[in-house]
Amino acid sequence: MNKWKSKQPVTIKPFRRPSLAGDGYGGRALFFLSRAITNIRQNVFVNVVTIGTITLALLIVSLFLLIFVNLENAAENWSERVQVTVYFDRELTPQDQTSFRGKISALSGVSRVSYVSRDEALKRFKSRLRGQETLLEGVRPEVLPTSLEITLKRTHRDTVTVESFVTTLKRIPGITEVQYGEEWVRRFNSFLNFMRLVGALLGGFLIIAVIFIVSNTIKLTIYSRRDELEVMSLVGATRFFIKAPFLLEGLIQGLAGAMISTLLLFGFFEGFLQNAGSFITFNPTTSGLSFLPGEYIAGILLAGAVLGFIGSLTSLKRFISV
Repeated sequence: MNKWKSKQPVTIKPFRRPSLAGDGYGGRALFFLSRAITNIRQNVFVNVVTIGTITLALLIVSLFLLIFVNLENAAENWSERVQVTVYFDRELTPQDQTSFRGKISALSGVSRVSYVSRDEALKRFKSRLRGQETLLEGVRPEVLPTSLEITLKRTHRDTVTVESFVTTLKRIPGITEVQYGEEWVRRFNSFLNFMRLVGALLGGFLIIAVIFIVSNTIKLTIYSRRDELEVMSLVGATRFFIKAPFLLEGLIQGLAGAMISTLLLFGFFEGFLQNAGSFITFNPTTSGLSFLPGEYIAGILLAGAVLGFIGSLTSLKRFISV
């Protein structure tokens, strides 16, 4: 037998990628999710550092947001003092009260109208001079004017709207005088505008800083696995196949960091309410302080997930072209 006898040609079958579990979009999503979870388990330390960075960054933003929300609530309570008072030089009959109430309530922006008689005005005057009541000996209610106190809606408490409202009031026949603390209203609205401006500037700065820190932290995470990315590219894996687990991993990291930061903030807030009475003069439990509303918490969780996703996406550009 001739050992040099020609052999039959060998047919090499092309390599076929094994189908993903379940096939379709659902199967691919579960496959990429399992890959992301496996990557997290295999790189525990790096992922802990990344989640810790996101947690700290979002905790700073959440703390600032908590302070800003409570300042806004306090400002809203103070704005109740934006009150317009209409004075009359005579005691109003019930018919007159009903007539003036109707005319004033018909104006835009009126929330509540309260009648203050001369006797009630004298009682208030005495309460303000508590301890010095002797100064009011001989003062009779007739020397004080009756009035209608008008509380405006929240959307009508700015300086321009109040001034326009007062101008309209003065045109109603029978009204002797209108007072509304013009200087106080102007200063209060200036304070609100200043607080919102500072909040917007600080908030914007914090958001930019958080994005920068988180993006670079995730970039270090991906850099430590650059060999894995290069090998996957060399064996023919598509860009989406390579990127999808990393993007899901970043999303999980961001969501975990947001949840931890929210829980820490809630713990700090409750601890402050329970122990602040020993080092501040007011009682925080009765001061109206409140935790972040549900929509703010949902926004923080969403921001964490988006932050981790975008951080992974931008970091992958160095190793995988878009």
